[in-house]
Amino acid sequence: MYKTRAEAQAFIADLLPLVASAQRRIFIAPPFTAIEAACAAARGSKIVIGAQNVHDANEGAFTGEVSCRMLKELGAAFVIIGHSERRTLFSENDTWINRKLKRALSEGIIPILCIGETFEQREVGSTDEVLFQQMEEGLQGVTKQELKSVIIAYEPIWAIGTGKTATPEMAQAVHRRCRLWVEKKYGLDSAEQLYILYGGSVKPDNIAALMQEPDIDGALVGGAALDPRSFAQLINF
Repeated sequence: MYKTRAEAQAFIADLLPLVASAQRRIFIAPPFTAIEAACAAARGSKIVIGAQNVHDANEGAFTGEVSCRMLKELGAAFVIIGHSERRTLFSENDTWINRKLKRALSEGIIPILCIGETFEQREVGSTDEVLFQQMEEGLQGVTKQELKSVIIAYEPIWAIGTGKTATPEMAQAVHRRCRLWVEKKYGLDSAEQLYILYGGSVKPDNIAALMQEPDIDGALVGGAALDPRSFAQLINF
């Protein structure tokens, strides 16, 4: 919950010259209120604008919610679904997250499915059980063809906003097991084509080491993306 319309426009204006030579895909998810302004500011550039959340219905008596059709009208091309803060602060469960993901797919919006375990779950050795369940239920009913439009983001909850970061080796091991789960369910080609992002306190001083790992395909960045110079360092590492 950062950036007004004007602040989002200024952020993108400052960021664009800093990433002019970058070859990477750059996704930015501002608040709902700033999506349209961000799309205008990013028009003609490599920056893609999306949303932080969405409801699974097209319309209805869901006060305070936003639909995929509304997001598309604003110009959003992707949506983050099941972020750890949505799960923990707003009690979103895997069933609802699955409905959101399928709605996004049906409306032609790229879903970024977030998965992750708490510190307590990690300490008792339940990481794989938790992540596999989140993928199993979150991707329920998703076809092999539809999976091509899905991005998965692993965000260890214990490393978000805490200053703690999984070592590159720890993150790689989890990403590898998640990719093997996808291979078992959807096949080798689907697993190899799938983007799996890492999202646990990614910063300029750890981005290079994380991205060197073979199964870490990108980053879901939080606090370090609030400043254009810091974000540009991540993009241009």
